[in-house]
Amino acid sequence: MTLPVNVGVYGGGRMGAGIAHAFLLAGTSVTVIEADTTTAAAAQDRVDASLAKAAALGTLLGSVEGVRARLTVVTDPTALAECGLVVEAVPEIVELKARVLARIEEFAPTAMLATNTSSLSVDQMAAGLARPDRFLGLHFFNPVPASDLVEIVVGAKTAAELVTDAQKWVVALGKTAITVTDSPGFASSRLGVAIALEAMRMLEDGVASAEDIDSAMTLGYKHPMGPLRTTDVVGLDVRLAIAEHLAREVGARFEPPAILREKIAAGHLGRKTGQGFYTW
Repeated sequence: MTLPVNVGVYGGGRMGAGIAHAFLLAGTSVTVIEADTTTAAAAQDRVDASLAKAAALGTLLGSVEGVRARLTVVTDPTALAECGLVVEAVPEIVELKARVLARIEEFAPTAMLATNTSSLSVDQMAAGLARPDRFLGLHFFNPVPASDLVEIVVGAKTAAELVTDAQKWVVALGKTAITVTDSPGFASSRLGVAIALEAMRMLEDGVASAEDIDSAMTLGYKHPMGPLRTTDVVGLDVRLAIAEHLAREVGARFEPPAILREKIAAGHLGRKTGQGFYTW
């Protein structure tokens, strides 16, 4: 199965804009839904900037204007009616995601649904849907345009045919899929957060500097970016939310260290605020 002709993205923040970018580059028409005209304009600007960067890098087929013509950013969810797939990309709050997914299902009754979550339960979100068999997780990674990976998260009621379709969609996006069953943190977040939390504890204990801890992983284990710098890029607040979720679901080994809470309390959220474990 090729990509749906029309794809919806509910939420035009950093991740939503990146997901929209990925589908636009693959040739689909994309409708982004935002809460109000201000956030809709900001979402449009994010996608425009992303497309301009792709053009500068030579990864955009066609003109920015031609690709942009396939993008619609609106506040009215009835615009999702013709979409074959809608990806929810609102903040990592399970109750919010569940409400949004039910809303999408109302306005796009024939669409396949996906949640872009890094750790929350797909089955918990599916419980409120009329068609849970047409729902799964598509965990894109930040920044979406540069990332090669998409984690497909299979719920207990997800239809096998949908999983097969999703694997083909990821290939069509020029990315690689891994497929996991719904479980706390899936594969990527569980491993990534475990390494990041231990790196924070090492920094807290004075084992080494942030730079040297990161170099141990980039040079010693060929990670493209160290765990502390990655945390800055992802956002310390995002890491904290995932760690707290994993601590509740998996156990105390995921309990966030004091240094993470202290930095967040000081407003140091990483790259987006200019200060985290590094100065940006």
